[in-house]
Amino acid sequence: MSAQQVQALLAAGRTREAVDLRRRMTAAKPSAASEHNLAALLGDLGHAAEAEAAARRAFAHGGDAPETWLVLARAVTGQGRHSEGEAAYREALRRRPLYVEALRELSQLIWMTTAERDAALEPIHGALRQAPAAGALHVLKAVARRYAGDDPRAIWADLNAAGLDDQPDVQLAALDEALLFDPDQALVHAARLPAADPRSRVKQAEVRLVRGEPEPALDLLRPVVAARPHDQNALAMQATAERLLGIRGLNDYDALVSGHLIDTPPGWADLPAFLSDLAGSLRRLHTLKTHPVGQSLRHGTQTPVDLKASDDPTIQAFFTAIDGPIRRHIERLGRGPDPLRGRNRGGYRLLGCWSVQLRPNGYHAAHVHPEGWLSSACYIELPDAVEAGGKEGWIGFGAPPFPVADRMLEPERYEKPEPGKLVLFPSYLWHGTVPFSGEQPRLTVAFDVAPA
Repeated sequence: MSAQQVQALLAAGRTREAVDLRRRMTAAKPSAASEHNLAALLGDLGHAAEAEAAARRAFAHGGDAPETWLVLARAVTGQGRHSEGEAAYREALRRRPLYVEALRELSQLIWMTTAERDAALEPIHGALRQAPAAGALHVLKAVARRYAGDDPRAIWADLNAAGLDDQPDVQLAALDEALLFDPDQALVHAARLPAADPRSRVKQAEVRLVRGEPEPALDLLRPVVAARPHDQNALAMQATAERLLGIRGLNDYDALVSGHLIDTPPGWADLPAFLSDLAGSLRRLHTLKTHPVGQSLRHGTQTPVDLKASDDPTIQAFFTAIDGPIRRHIERLGRGPDPLRGRNRGGYRLLGCWSVQLRPNGYHAAHVHPEGWLSSACYIELPDAVEAGGKEGWIGFGAPPFPVADRMLEPERYEKPEPGKLVLFPSYLWHGTVPFSGEQPRLTVAFDVAPA
């Protein structure tokens, strides 16, 4: 039994066997290290209560590593015990004050539970006082400010003032802010990225698109996509360039996007009854106050734990309900030489699964899913505004989140939400939602799919 065998099982999607093997390894040689490794694996798979128990056993064996405190913090936060989670994150940082991962998650937890910008930035500011030249901390601060709604010009100026022109991650962060108000300045930051950095050509292409130059963008992207055909960010930029040039290619919405009613799972008389029970189960998980950092969501909440790990039988029945629609969509796609169909082997496996509850005026900014092959939106409970005659609360495809030649592009395709409707689409396809009015929330489930 070895750690390599555990990793091989995980890579093959055999998670239950990986957990069983890790349990046997821990039972054979219990120690702080083996209990930590088990806790980390359980936490990664969303088994929060078991991860907490293993982390505490690691402490009982004499462990006190900041990594174990981080695992514990995630585990108790995943069970909705946010104040305990915050305390555990701070214990991790007490042992390693510049622990960037713990800083990121602590800042996000404070933001999501309080919606208070200054409180969320406090731990990052404390770390920066100790290490003012740490580029990762400046990037962390910039991202936190972005999702708190700060002016991109102010964030960009702060990044520039750090004087870290030789740190690629800082330049990428400054580039992202400059794209929103000065594409010429964004090009300056793009030129500072090392040519060998795989993000360099994609970011340079993004700048070209913002400047309204699709042909140079395509020239930059073609070798990237040829070398990395699964790079969803590069494909998204290529799709935008093709749109501007009138090439349907990656933007063939009629062929690549479809909507299906999910099946009624065994145990329910009809789909409305199932959706009503599922809505109740999901609402109980939405205990946070505002949107996470680094996600597309604005003015709403997202469940912090992968729903695949839920013990709730209604949530587990959802995965039965979507199996048929996913398989029908994959069959409809067929095989082909393009980056999407070229990966179609007829089967699938689910990656992450989560629920989002948008408040009125909430929306998803246009985004892609970098780790997916297919992505989704499944509508569980909808506000009346969806039926108001406009497109409030609808999902739109094909519009990037950045301006092109000083104007924001509109989506080329919309899908109207309906209770129980599952919309499936390529993970590289820009997608976002239209804000909606009224007083009712909008409850959905989303997931990513990989080929199998």
